[in-house]
Amino acid sequence: MLRTLLGDYPVTAALKNGGIASTLPLQFADVKLPHQAFRRVVRDLEFDLAELAIVTFLLAKAHGKPYRLLPAVVTARFQHPYLACLAGKDLSPEKLEGKTVGQRSYSVTTATWLRGILADDHGVDLSKIRWVTFEEPHVAEFRDPPNVERAPAGKDMVQMLLAGELDAAIVGEIPKNEGIRPVFDDSASEAWRRRHGAIQINHMVAAKNTVDRGDSEEFLSLLKKSREAAGNPEMNPFGLEENRRNLEVAVDCVYRQGMIPRRYRVEELFE
Repeated sequence: MLRTLLGDYPVTAALKNGGIASTLPLQFADVKLPHQAFRRVVRDLEFDLAELAIVTFLLAKAHGKPYRLLPAVVTARFQHPYLACLAGKDLSPEKLEGKTVGQRSYSVTTATWLRGILADDHGVDLSKIRWVTFEEPHVAEFRDPPNVERAPAGKDMVQMLLAGELDAAIVGEIPKNEGIRPVFDDSASEAWRRRHGAIQINHMVAAKNTVDRGDSEEFLSLLKKSREAAGNPEMNPFGLEENRRNLEVAVDCVYRQGMIPRRYRVEELFE
């Protein structure tokens, strides 16, 4: 039995609902939100095949966790809209130095992309922001930078933002609240895409090193068929070459923030 963690998305629907026959003994975990089980992947090594956030995977690789990447993007999005502030606040990316910014955890992928955007595209010194987190990192060995502190127990990030305890917050979903707005304007995502020639990966798929290569290739083949059934959406590229640039940009973003020891070659991620 291959213990498998995989979320419910258009590109996974045909595989998970039986629309595509599988020759593999896949046992799907009963997990509503896959990111809630990422610690079980990289701490407990519970799953043979697992959806995993790209930053969590890179940190897991840096700390010797026994997983290799498969070239299948199950979720991706441009992260600019998820940096939020109060609607009436005169706040631009360049004005965040000296401010207090909330994020679920320092090492989550959305937060890492947005910090990279602030530093690389807007010249923001990340060490001059007071970061407030609400959860531990998925990878237990990772250590937050010294300008990161934990919010008091029981605090809610959006409520802290509304109360003025935070100047901005990196949120997982865009808050449906008229008092909150994105810090970036609507054109920022497309400008980033043109400049970098990439998309911002959220989650890919990884296989434990003990999984037979043939089985992991068959799993990838099943995922490809499931993606085809969903119409081959552009934001879910499959294949090493199709993801080379996306992965190069992701690795560079994580490395430039000092979260991994070196820039991994794309091929290394699949070894």
